[in-house]
Amino acid sequence: MNAGIGKYLIGIGVVIVLIGLVVYFFGDKLSWLGRLPGDIRIEGKNGGFYFPIVTCIVVSVLLNLIFVLIRKFFG
Repeated sequence: MNAGIGKYLIGIGVVIVLIGLVVYFFGDKLSWLGRLPGDIRIEGKNGGFYFPIVTCIVVSVLLNLIFVLIRKFFG
């Protein structure tokens, strides 16, 4: 195996642990996530449909900014 792959796997593991810690300690403060204006919610008698389109866009933009900053400072 290549040592570079190992570094990427360790990095991904650290990111997953950090996300888990944020959710564990600040989960009650993140209740707005998934309930932004523009998220699609259709409710009926037998269930419903929910698609958090705006939340997906916000998370995508934030992750993109984080990766650009990481690449700029460490790349």
